[in-house]
Amino acid sequence: MNWLNSVAFSIFGQHVKWTDMIGNLLGLGALAFGWRRSIWSWPLQLLSGIVLFGAFATGHLSGLAGKQVIVIVTAVWGWLQWQRGRRDTGEIQVRFATWTERLLLVGATALATVGLALLFTHYSWMSWSPWSDAYIFVGTLAAMVAQARGWVEFWIAWIAVDVVGVPLAFNSGYAFSGLTYCVYFVLVLAGLRAWWLRSRTPRTASAPTLQGVPA
Repeated sequence: MNWLNSVAFSIFGQHVKWTDMIGNLLGLGALAFGWRRSIWSWPLQLLSGIVLFGAFATGHLSGLAGKQVIVIVTAVWGWLQWQRGRRDTGEIQVRFATWTERLLLVGATALATVGLALLFTHYSWMSWSPWSDAYIFVGTLAAMVAQARGWVEFWIAWIAVDVVGVPLAFNSGYAFSGLTYCVYFVLVLAGLRAWWLRSRTPRTASAPTLQGVPA
């Protein structure tokens, strides 16, 4: 990983590492495929997570590195979920979560964020920005779970993560990550619109739904 963690180029006075650049380009591809509801979104997220884990781990950014562990594990699970759904319906079905599902997702995210932030605060060597790292770590998990379940709210969760992730990436010296998150924001808005419109498309009574995603 030594050469991958070396500087590829500099921009606006910020050094861009190969891991930072390659991992985020893979992440952009994953988001674009997610917008199109393509199953290729998941293997690209898996590869992005592996590369970025190496980048952030060497920078001693526990939250951002931990975020990539969540990306890797959840990408495998989401990949399997979407494969099952595509076998059953021939496409990936998307919908808005119910109010109960939203409350459970938000409540679990809030509790997990507080718990992890307190852990990072107690063990200060794990993170120099405990609350931001915990927010990004848990928020990423929430977003990917929502994506795997086919919920439109997945895009809103990514917006919430990027609001904190962009300034943290710039302040931590990962300029390409910060710039990429800005591009993410544009793709997220387009993806949100696409999934929202898709969720309003009537399904025939006989059409099965994505397994694991209630109607």
